Amino acid sequence: MTEFRLPVLPKRLWEIIRYLLTGAWNTLFGWGIYALACHYISGVHYLLLTIPCNILAVTNAFLCYKYFVFKSKGSFLKEYFKCYAVYGTGMLAGTALLMLLVEFCHIAPAIANVVSSLIVIAGSYLGHKYFSFTGK
Repeated sequence: MTEFRLPVLPKRLWEIIRYLLTGAWNTLFGWGIYALACHYISGVHYLLLTIPCNILAVTNAFLCYKYFVFKSKGSFLKEYFKCYAVYGTGMLAGTALLMLLVEFCHIAPAIANVVSSLIVIAGSYLGHKYFSFTGK
């Protein structure tokens, strides 16, 4: 019986694969946390529930990026706040790009959302790689 071995790929490609897997996991985690909060926390407006759920989801993503994707040994708090900066920038850029694609390029919102999301995902990877988790 032969043993299973992962394919030999460049280190950077494995990092990107780990980043995409983490993104998929964090999306499911965020949806799940929000669904649980909506189900179990009554009397709180659904929009207000997004605040603690977002904090939990970003914290989850941060931990996965720090220890699984980039394997950073840098300052925990410094990288945590940098991670939030990248997330905030990505949210603003994604919203602006969505508006640009819909209003000026006349692309359907659902399609524009996919395009802007893919661009933000790529930009976020670069932001986290070269800003959040530099080990400094």
